Amino acid sequence: MTPSSSPVISADALTWQSAARLIDHTLLKPEGTRAQVEKLCREALQFSFASVCVNPTWVPLAAQMLKGSPVKVCTVVGFPLGATLTAVKRYESAELLRLGAQELDMVMNVGAMKSGDRARVEADIRGVSEVVHQGGGSLKVILENVLLTDEEKVAACEMCVAAGAEFVKTSTGFAAAGATAADVALMRKTVGNRAGVKAAGGIRTAADLKAMVAAGANRIGASASLAILKELGAS
Repeated sequence: MTPSSSPVISADALTWQSAARLIDHTLLKPEGTRAQVEKLCREALQFSFASVCVNPTWVPLAAQMLKGSPVKVCTVVGFPLGATLTAVKRYESAELLRLGAQELDMVMNVGAMKSGDRARVEADIRGVSEVVHQGGGSLKVILENVLLTDEEKVAACEMCVAAGAEFVKTSTGFAAAGATAADVALMRKTVGNRAGVKAAGGIRTAADLKAMVAAGANRIGASASLAILKELGAS
């Protein structure tokens, strides 16, 4: 089963164990240290999170610590602005896969989308998608919804599906606002069962997570993962 084809589960049926399997346990702040990444990986192993999501420089460490486990190594490409050249995104993706990443979250070229240059946006996504799939990985595309109109969000989702992305993702967590249930619902309505929907940015409580799952998310990006699981009964 591919990550995007994982079934959307009922928010009411969530246990801490099932919630953990939806979460990319995340540390992307620029001041994150090696010790913090090591702690993140140990927590991911303990609670069986879907993945750890770390900045590119920490991919080899995460891959070493998680080797042989079901927890995947996720990292970011063209992050957080999305304005990197496609050739650079492609090189970054190939190198990260070589170093042990399995899931790549790339930022869409938001400026090109706002300029109406949709051919460039889709070519950028497709260029990265080709490299990721050649390397055996899966691709999530961050739309940065707070900067887009609803019409642009729908168009971006369609481009991501056309380019072969496994997931569309709401936010980097670095913009003015993060995930909203309304955006998740719009993205799910657009992609249907053709791709997964990852909600990220500002998801700090069990109620936040349940709202995103109810709206159609089947992956959650969170740095407050442990607090969320404790609310759901983990000890």
